[in-house]
Amino acid sequence: MFFERHEGGERAILVHLEGEDPEAREDPQEFQELALSAGADLVALVNVPRHRPSAKFLIGTGKVDELHDLVKAEQADLVIFNHVLTPSQERNLERVFECRVLDRTGLILDIFAQRARTHEGKLQVELAQLDHMSTRLVRGWTHLERQKGGIGLRGPGETQLETDRRLLRVRIRQIKRRLEKVRSQREQARRGRRRADIPAVSLVGYTNAGKSTLFNALTESEVYAADQLFATLDPTLRRLQLDDLGPVVLADTVGFIRHLPHKLVEAFRATLEESSNADLLLHVIDAHEPEREQQIEQVMAVLNEIGADELPILEVYNKLDLLEGVEPQIQRDGDGKPQRVWLSARDGSGLGLLRQAIAELLGDDLFIGTLCLPQSLGRLRAQFFALGVVQSEGHDEQGGSLLAVRLPRIELNRLVSREGWQPSEFLEQHTLQ
Repeated sequence: MFFERHEGGERAILVHLEGEDPEAREDPQEFQELALSAGADLVALVNVPRHRPSAKFLIGTGKVDELHDLVKAEQADLVIFNHVLTPSQERNLERVFECRVLDRTGLILDIFAQRARTHEGKLQVELAQLDHMSTRLVRGWTHLERQKGGIGLRGPGETQLETDRRLLRVRIRQIKRRLEKVRSQREQARRGRRRADIPAVSLVGYTNAGKSTLFNALTESEVYAADQLFATLDPTLRRLQLDDLGPVVLADTVGFIRHLPHKLVEAFRATLEESSNADLLLHVIDAHEPEREQQIEQVMAVLNEIGADELPILEVYNKLDLLEGVEPQIQRDGDGKPQRVWLSARDGSGLGLLRQAIAELLGDDLFIGTLCLPQSLGRLRAQFFALGVVQSEGHDEQGGSLLAVRLPRIELNRLVSREGWQPSEFLEQHTLQ
C-alpha cells in the first residue's frame, strides 16, 4: 500500500561489511542465503572493511564509486547491504547508484512478506513493514510541493508526505487493534487448554534448524518444510499423544535469526507468545552447523526479549544424519533429567528418545500404582480406559475394579475431583502403591 517491495528475480549486488566488533558482525554465508530466499539473482558479493561507519553513506566514498561502476557494469536492479541503513543513508546511496538500495531489515521483511500465508501472518508482516517504511516515505515524495490549490483552495494545505504519514498512522492503528483481538483469542484458547490440563510444548530455534521437519515427524502432519530461511512464519498447533503422559499440544513457530529486527519481534508478539506461555520449550539446534554456538546465543537472546528464557528447555540436536560417529541419545544433567536429545528428524532416528524425554520432563509428578474402584465408580473406570492409562485390571472380593494405572498425578486428581471426591482422601482410601 504505502511501502515498496521488490519483485523476486532482480539482479542484486550484495554488500557485506566486515567490522571489528564481533557483536555487530554478520555472517556473509547467511546473508547470501537470505538474499536467495528472497528470490534475488545474485551477481556479486562485495566485502567492505569498515571500522568507522560514514554518516552519509555508511561506507567510504571510494567504495561508493566502485559499487556505482559495478552496478552499471552488471546492470543491477538492487544493492542489498548486510547492515542496517538509516533512511538518509539509503536515500544517498540510491541517488548515487540510481537503483534501489535495501538494508538487512528490509530484506528480512521482504522474505516475511513472501512467506506469510494466514490473515494474521499478513497483518503482522504489514505492521512491521509500515513501521519500518514510515521513516522512508520521504524518498518517494521529495519532488512534490504543496498540493495544488486552485481558485478558492489556496493556502498552506498539506503536503503529500504529511497526508501519507497520517493515513499510514491510521492503518497501523487498525492493524494493532486486529492483532490485539488475535492475541485475546490465543489467550482464550490457552486458558481452555490449561483448564483441560493439557501441557503445551513449543518448538523454537534458529531459522532452518529443522523445526518444521521435526514437527511433521512427531505429529504426522504436512506443514510446509524446506531447506530455506524462514520457511515457517505462521504458527501451527497439533495434538501429540505421548506414552505415560497423554496428550500434549505441540506448536511450530517462526525461526529466529542473528540480530532479528526488533520491529518483527514486536509485530509477531502474538505469535511468539505461544512460546512464552509453553510448559516446555524444545530448542531445535542444527548439529551440523559450524556456528551453532553463536546461533544458540541468538535464540536465547530472543527468548529473553519475549520473557521465555526462564522456561524449562530441552535442547534437540537435529540433522544427526549429516554427522559421522554420533548415535541418537539422551544426555542428562546431574539430577538425571533429560538435558539434550540427539536425533535426525529427516530419517526418524531418535524420535522415540525425544518422546521419552518430553514425557519425563512434563511428567515429573507421575502416579504409578493400583486404584481400587467400587462398582459405583464405573464411569470413572471408563474414563481411565478412555485415556489409555490402564496397564492391567483385576477385581477384589466385593467386585470392585483393581486398576494398575500410570498417568500424571494432576490428571488423576482432576478425574477424581469430578466424581465429588477430594483427591487426597480418595487416594488414601482407595489407592495401593
